[in-house]
Amino acid sequence: MGRSPTLVTGGAGFIGSNLVDELTASGRPCHVVDDLSNGKRANLDQDAVFHEVDIRDRDALMAVAEQAKPATIFHLAAQADVRKALEAPDFDAAVNVIGTINVLEAARSVGARVVFASTGGAGYGEYEGLPVPTPETAETRPLSFYGMSKMAGEGYCGTYGRLYGLEAVVLRLGNVYGPRQDPHGEAGVVAIFCGKLLDGEAPRVFGDGLQTRDYVYVGDVVRAFLAAEDAPGGSLVNIGWGKEVSVLDLIESLGYDGEPIFEAPREGELQRSSLAAARAADVLGWKPEAGLSDGLRVTYESVRLGRENPAAPVPGARDVQLAAGA
Repeated sequence: MGRSPTLVTGGAGFIGSNLVDELTASGRPCHVVDDLSNGKRANLDQDAVFHEVDIRDRDALMAVAEQAKPATIFHLAAQADVRKALEAPDFDAAVNVIGTINVLEAARSVGARVVFASTGGAGYGEYEGLPVPTPETAETRPLSFYGMSKMAGEGYCGTYGRLYGLEAVVLRLGNVYGPRQDPHGEAGVVAIFCGKLLDGEAPRVFGDGLQTRDYVYVGDVVRAFLAAEDAPGGSLVNIGWGKEVSVLDLIESLGYDGEPIFEAPREGELQRSSLAAARAADVLGWKPEAGLSDGLRVTYESVRLGRENPAAPVPGARDVQLAAGA
């Protein structure tokens, strides 16, 4: 896409800000839309143009799109908390469904393509006969309102393509982790565990700890978003390793050898989740590169750096070296 302009919704958040770093580092004009409900201004590269806008505000979003004239809108803004969605499904739908419609309308108004950040495990759900690792051809049966709202967003991407020829690429993400993940949030178990270890506290485990997820490093996910700019419109691709890692194995990989605190399982959580990733290689030319041990090391380091100097810019994946020993 050369130096064509871009717009990133949710660009002050964990994944979005790491994507913005790569876009600005390549010299591309980058506009960021974020309402700062979860994102942080400190995450943003100074070369990005920031707009404090809620994606539910259609008029404001259209005005930003008209100003930015992006070739690509990377749509990462979302309500991503499974528990919050269960408590307030109307709010979840307002952000993830109505907000996505507004993004698609903005894209249509300026002729942009959309790369949509969707969910893997929460979208597929869990049911008898579901293959794990799960391919894109599997039926989606969400067990949470969050998963349902993201599947609705995918559906709108497809319908805008059929009705208006809008080019949209959907990336179903595994459990993304890495620098700038919030150690104080309700989601993002890797950063939360890192924060607990730095505080000298035992990590909390909901359920038996044998539940599995497919952990993929944020730097690899950013590469997938960039590759998706050149993918055929209508593409639907899983982004993960295709490997199951249990919560207990994750804790052990972080170097914790004590006994975690076990609590009751949470409603809507899956027992097993992993994404088959062969299509990503075929469609995007993408494969994950960051192994779990290296990725965990740099995530821990980024959380530590943030604790030591909270006034400094929050380190991103470009700031914390991935290579072992660097």
